Amino acid sequence: MSSLPPVWAEGLIKYFGKQQAVKGVSLSAPEGQIYGVLGPNGAGKTTTLRMMLGIIDPDGGERRLLGESNPRNANNRVGYLPEERGLYPGMKAREAIAFMGALRGLEWAEGRKRAGVMMEEAGLGHATDKKIRQMSKGMAQLVQLLGSIVHKPDLIVLDEPFSGLDPVNQEHLESLIKAEQKRGATILFSTHVMAHAERLCAGLSIIAGGLVRFQGTVDEARGRLPMRGSYTPSQDGSDVAGLLPAGAIHDGRVWRFTVPEGGAETLVQGLLASGHGIAGLTMERPGLHDAFVSIVQQARAEGELAA
Repeated sequence: MSSLPPVWAEGLIKYFGKQQAVKGVSLSAPEGQIYGVLGPNGAGKTTTLRMMLGIIDPDGGERRLLGESNPRNANNRVGYLPEERGLYPGMKAREAIAFMGALRGLEWAEGRKRAGVMMEEAGLGHATDKKIRQMSKGMAQLVQLLGSIVHKPDLIVLDEPFSGLDPVNQEHLESLIKAEQKRGATILFSTHVMAHAERLCAGLSIIAGGLVRFQGTVDEARGRLPMRGSYTPSQDGSDVAGLLPAGAIHDGRVWRFTVPEGGAETLVQGLLASGHGIAGLTMERPGLHDAFVSIVQQARAEGELAA
């Protein structure tokens, strides 16, 4: 039995003609985790996922999917939602889900039974016998997702799963992803929308320009940036600026500043002792979105990415 994680790659390389789309990507997604592959459009995310799944072969590097060196040998244990959505428009939703399950080895009758239960749980119970062409884009996308997990796969790979969904269906999708992880599945998904990754992912890789620029947890990514603070004194005064870190900006009554590493406690003590009082004070790390932008911009500043 393989000791490698369900998704493992080392130095994946892919050319399309003379264009090198992936330049040596290494990935490792632990069992039972929700793991994000993040990056701007054109970063190489989809190409990397397709190499991992065996849809296309790499020009260099190694990969293992559920312990298999040939990913196609693990097909029946994998659920995959591609970036390009596609269902037969004349097929009813329940049959579409059962059909996708049958492609992964699930018996037709069992697939239809599971499809009814899953659609009910996803808030689509009213649409089990609707044809795909009669459904909204968001509903059809959820049906395709259900079809990709109806056979209860060990690994679920979702390429830009939130694209085109309204906020309500995005919530349905997040709930489905969490439920599948709770069942024991490993989930790998790509996105360029940081909010979903920040809420869902235990670990993540940020790819830009065909290279991995960061690997770690959401907190580790956010920790690359200094804390930001804002301070509103109860009583303003000309000496407030001297109490705050260099570069503090006065915006109305609010002062905004970067918190020196390890200096938060000293700063708070100084403000309390100043006599100006504290009408408002916040200090927090920037979100994943800001960390992502910083990582990609750093790659561009180093001349490794086109602007």
